[in-house]
Amino acid sequence: MSTPEATGVLTLEQLKSTLPPKERLEKGPVAIIECIQKIPCNPCVDACKFGTIKKKTLVDPPEVDYDRCIGCGECVSACPGLAIFVVDLNYSKDEAMIMIPYELLPTPKKGEIYQALDREGKPVGEARVIATKMKKDRTLLVIIAVEKPLAMSVRNIGRRLK
Repeated sequence: MSTPEATGVLTLEQLKSTLPPKERLEKGPVAIIECIQKIPCNPCVDACKFGTIKKKTLVDPPEVDYDRCIGCGECVSACPGLAIFVVDLNYSKDEAMIMIPYELLPTPKKGEIYQALDREGKPVGEARVIATKMKKDRTLLVIIAVEKPLAMSVRNIGRRLK
């Protein structure tokens, strides 16, 4: 079995200590940072207007104060490593909302259905595009709806299905 160090794909087990508690996930949108590397990077800290993202040192991984995060998504577009997502488990009764950075063309359109991809790029279900937002730094944010059980697995979209 390949290791995350060899593949570059993080496991939920590796992320467990950095994820918001279930109670916070159920309150509404929240930023999830899937960055565990010690690298000198801090655009997410600078992008957060609410001061909810902090780093102990420039090279430490960022930490989110989940009680203060409102899930605005500013940090999602700021991350050069595409390692930040916003998840909202309260989007609807059966669906969760995920905000992802997206750097491919063509731009997805509201209502289109895509393959929902996990961290390894494997299809795990379907994702419906709710909206897109072009940020001033020209990073496109795609907001998708997925079945709630997929919310902590889906991290991108693949081939358009409908």
